Amino acid sequence: MLMAAAVLFSTGGAAIKAISLTPWQIASFRSGIAALSLALLIPDGRRHWRWALVPVGAAYAATLVLFVIATKLTTSANAIFLQSTAPLYLLLIGPLLLKEPLSRSDLLVLLAVAAGMWLCFGSTGPAVASAPDPRTGNLLGAATGLTWALTVSGLRWLGRRVGAAGNPATATVVIGNLLACAATLPMALPAPYAGLRNLSVLLYLGMFQIGLAYLLVTRAIRHVPAFEATTVLLLEPALNPVWVWLVEGERPGPGSLVGGALILSATLLNGWWQSRRQKL
Repeated sequence: MLMAAAVLFSTGGAAIKAISLTPWQIASFRSGIAALSLALLIPDGRRHWRWALVPVGAAYAATLVLFVIATKLTTSANAIFLQSTAPLYLLLIGPLLLKEPLSRSDLLVLLAVAAGMWLCFGSTGPAVASAPDPRTGNLLGAATGLTWALTVSGLRWLGRRVGAAGNPATATVVIGNLLACAATLPMALPAPYAGLRNLSVLLYLGMFQIGLAYLLVTRAIRHVPAFEATTVLLLEPALNPVWVWLVEGERPGPGSLVGGALILSATLLNGWWQSRRQKL
């Protein structure tokens, strides 16, 4: 189920590139469909709502919107790899929000992820049809890494605060999608004639790429150790550029591929080391 979820998540870049609507319209309608789908598919999405979830939901909403815009402006590889720099920010946020001290191994991860980010920025090519403003897209992709780190940190903070009273993650995802839909709706209106292709891809993004994928994650995560879950879900950034290359013919530069490999490898090794330390 985790592998299926990772594959569904990974198709987001290709699907977003395939839609001819504006980024605001894609972000708003996709999140609206996703919020409805999640609320219907997962009972926890309709429960455990509280005001403490709103700031974390807002960070997740920012991640959703920024990722769509970044994917439209730069290569899908850069957008997903730069979002994957979240561990860089997590290691900096952890001591402040979660009182988790930095270790020497954490510093090595910071350096590796920072080097991968530098390679992604340094490999920015000229504007093309599928990536009309790569520099701005790269900046927004890096911002997505920060907002995703804030989301993960917020969920961990909520988990400690809520405890056994209920799982706030799914409700936060629903709230985040509702906030993303509402925040971008004024720029998305008036809604154009979407056409069958655009409408079909939007429904796919909301119902399957987000809705079904999160359903699979919530079902599977209880039965899989954290490190294994993290490892399987790394399929998303690994496969994302592949789908875009197959569907759109978009080829990421060598620097982006090396930078992405460095970021994902550092994330994988950090997850393995954290799992090993917990066992010890």
